[in-house]
Amino acid sequence: MNRKMYPKEPLLLVPGLMCNEAVWAPVTPFIAHAADCQVVDHGAADSLPLMAEQLLQKAPARFALAGHSMGARVALEVVRQAPDRVSRIALLDTGYLPLAQGDAGRAEQDKRQQLLHIARTQGVRSMASAWVQGMVHPQRLADAALIETIVAMFECKSDDIFEAQIRALLARPDARPVLQSLSVPTLIACGDQDLWAPLAQHQAMRALVPHARLAVFADAGHMAPMEQAQAVADALLHWLAA
Repeated sequence: MNRKMYPKEPLLLVPGLMCNEAVWAPVTPFIAHAADCQVVDHGAADSLPLMAEQLLQKAPARFALAGHSMGARVALEVVRQAPDRVSRIALLDTGYLPLAQGDAGRAEQDKRQQLLHIARTQGVRSMASAWVQGMVHPQRLADAALIETIVAMFECKSDDIFEAQIRALLARPDARPVLQSLSVPTLIACGDQDLWAPLAQHQAMRALVPHARLAVFADAGHMAPMEQAQAVADALLHWLAA
C-alpha cells in the first residue's frame, strides 16, 4: 500500500496503569510513517481529569489520540474537556463505566488494594510479577522476554504513583456521555483473551458509538500492543486513514 495515503498528523499515545512508552514501543515502528507519535506521561496525577488536563497543556492545537487501558479512559476525559482539539480517537483494552456499586465495586477496590499492599511491602517488581499473570494471553506467560519487558516497565514507576493511579481509576467518571458524543473517526479494540477488559465490554462501547470500528486482536490479552504489535498497528493505520 502506498504510504502517501496516510496523513501525517500528531498522534498522542496514552499509556495505562503503571505503563510508559514501552507499551507502545512495539507498535510505533509500524505507524511512524503515518503519524508523528508522542507518548504521554501522567506524572504523579491522581485523577483522570487531571491527567487529561496535563495532556492538553502540552498537546498540539489539534491531534489524534490513542489510549490503552487507563490511557483510553484518559483519552475520553480529553474529549470531555476539549472535544474540538481531537481529530480522531482509538480506545484499546479499556472500559467506560464508573466503579460499580455494591459487592462488585468493593471486590474491585479490594483487588487493587491487595496489589498496592504487595507493591508497598514487597516492591513494585513483585506486584507486577503477580499482576501480569492475568494480563497477557495464557500462552505468552512462557515468553520470558515479554514478561520481563512488562515487569521492568512497571518497575520504572514507584508505589506512590501506583497508589495515585489506583485512586484515579477508583474515582473514574462515567464515560457513556462522551462515547455517545463522538463524531470523529473512532476505533474500539481489544485482545480476544483480555480478561480485565473483555470483548463484551468493547461491544457495549461500540453500541454507544454507531460509526466506530471494532477490532479484535487474535491471541492477545490485555497488553495487546505488546503481544500483537503488528495487528494493533494495522488497526491503527486503518483508523488513521479514515
